[in-house]
Amino acid sequence: MHDRPEPPSPDTARPDPGWDDPARRPPPWRDLGARTLFRNPWLSLTGHRATAPTGATTDYVVMRPSALAVGVLPLHEDGTVTLVGQHRFALMAWSWEMPEGGAHAGEDAQAAAARELAEEAGLAARSWREVLRMDLSNSVTDEGAAAFLAWDLDPVPTAPDPTEAFQVARVPFLSLLEAISAGAVRDAFTVATALRAHHMAVTAELPGWLAHVMLERPR
Repeated sequence: MHDRPEPPSPDTARPDPGWDDPARRPPPWRDLGARTLFRNPWLSLTGHRATAPTGATTDYVVMRPSALAVGVLPLHEDGTVTLVGQHRFALMAWSWEMPEGGAHAGEDAQAAAARELAEEAGLAARSWREVLRMDLSNSVTDEGAAAFLAWDLDPVPTAPDPTEAFQVARVPFLSLLEAISAGAVRDAFTVATALRAHHMAVTAELPGWLAHVMLERPR
């Protein structure tokens, strides 16, 4: 397989931070030619001959998922959050995470997150907020991610994929933060979203009642 893959779409919504001076950046990487090494419905691997910012020539392999990663942290009116636990094949380890999945080409990210929330956690939300865009591991993949908070929750039937088996837990939001600090919750997408949610709660970026119950210690 030597066909040249489509280049990744530029992220036009990516702002530069205030301290960044584009004129002072080193030269960018240069792609001297690429070929598809492997492809299935979920991802492709592309091999590249490349020139580094230093001028050195090297070979690079990039994993390119076919979907945008989406995740949603469901916030209940009592200050708890719903998490799903599952055994992850790549690590051969158990992992506690927020409901996560993928939005495929042309699919709205929030709609995809709502689907995962129903399928994995058995919940539907009437209030949504997109809170974070992420590059999940930018040295080896171009996978992007969109994270949401959701509240005003109602129960709905679950519908996991044929290969998915979940344990569902409802825990206080502060307990989730403590589990992150202890290394018990390590999924990067969940960690970043939970920390963003905490920042929004303490900086009045969420409804006051919601921030209050999130930050209140369980009795």
